[in-house]
Amino acid sequence: MPLREHLRELRRRTVLAALGLVAGGVVGWVLYDPVLAALQEPLLSVEREGLVALNFAGVATSFDMKVKVSLFLGVLVSSPWWLLQLWLFITPGLTRRERHYAVAFLAAATPLFLAGAWLAWRVLPNAVALLTEFTPEGSANLIDAQLYLSFVMRVLLAFGVAFLLPVVMVGLTFAGLVRATTWLRGWRWAVLLVFTFAAFATPTPDAITMILLALPMVGLYFLAVGVCALRDRRRDARRIADGLPPLAGTGRGDDG
Repeated sequence: MPLREHLRELRRRTVLAALGLVAGGVVGWVLYDPVLAALQEPLLSVEREGLVALNFAGVATSFDMKVKVSLFLGVLVSSPWWLLQLWLFITPGLTRRERHYAVAFLAAATPLFLAGAWLAWRVLPNAVALLTEFTPEGSANLIDAQLYLSFVMRVLLAFGVAFLLPVVMVGLTFAGLVRATTWLRGWRWAVLLVFTFAAFATPTPDAITMILLALPMVGLYFLAVGVCALRDRRRDARRIADGLPPLAGTGRGDDG
């Protein structure tokens, strides 16, 4: 596909994904109050001990946060839609049969994205409790609402997106663009990048939390490599049966 067509396709998929986010944001606006209460729960558990309070400093801060939280919910609610647009952009030249993989892609990508966000959410209460323990006795820790809620949403989205990596790996292999051996050769770099990402995204300075968040991502990486290897073995067996040599490296294979 020429560069101009790629840019045109990128614009089209971006617009469609944005429309889905807006629709999801409308749903998020309706669900704002219960979701805001849930986002504040890690702080409220500490606040009951008189240590922490969420502070809406500006006149328009509460409205601004409602918009941000609504858009955050829009990302979660519309995740199947924008994940579909991502898949269709990555593989624009697939045949009709190959595009059926989009169903499997969404079936795996959506729960993995939500699982990554859930894992980060499970860590946050302990993280908040640990970090606020350093507040001196008799003092109040007034946390800016925008900074806190933006931090929580950023961490949830970061881990949700990180958990999509195995699905993208499998999708590219099923499309015949990357073979399992390529993924396997880069496992050292993959593990290093996962732990580096976890170190920056982990809300607490302790190594245990970082490891607990990194290990599931490493496991998913190697699970994806295994699925890719099975796909390559099946494709190569079909090529040999047809009198063709097995593929090596990268490149489009048949769709067997």
